[in-house]
Amino acid sequence: MSLIKGLHHAALRCCGKAEMDRVIEFYCNVLGMKRLRSWGEGVEAGAMLDTGNGVIELFANAEPGRRPGQVDHIALYTDKVDECVAACAEEGLPVTMMPIDIVVPCEIPYPLRIAFVQGKAGEIIEFYHER
Repeated sequence: MSLIKGLHHAALRCCGKAEMDRVIEFYCNVLGMKRLRSWGEGVEAGAMLDTGNGVIELFANAEPGRRPGQVDHIALYTDKVDECVAACAEEGLPVTMMPIDIVVPCEIPYPLRIAFVQGKAGEIIEFYHER
């Protein structure tokens, strides 16, 4: 039985709030996506856009020199964040953030349980559960 229920989101880091706003305008005004939630100000800003059966998550705080269009991480939706991390650790994958409960300070607070590991090809994987 799979621990994963699906792909929740792909995350993009933008170089500043102005670039993030241009990305949001494109996805919403050109492609018709809807903004699900947003948070923060300036380089601390973030947003989630509804793709129909998943989410594009945006951050305004990309590191200088990042590759254009670089995906920051993939998030796999699961009810079992801790079990996923344990399974990855047993495989010898580096756990880069142990499971933690957070609340994203959106217009409506957004409680999550998340954790991060580094995959076999060096990719960053987030295990993601909406509480």
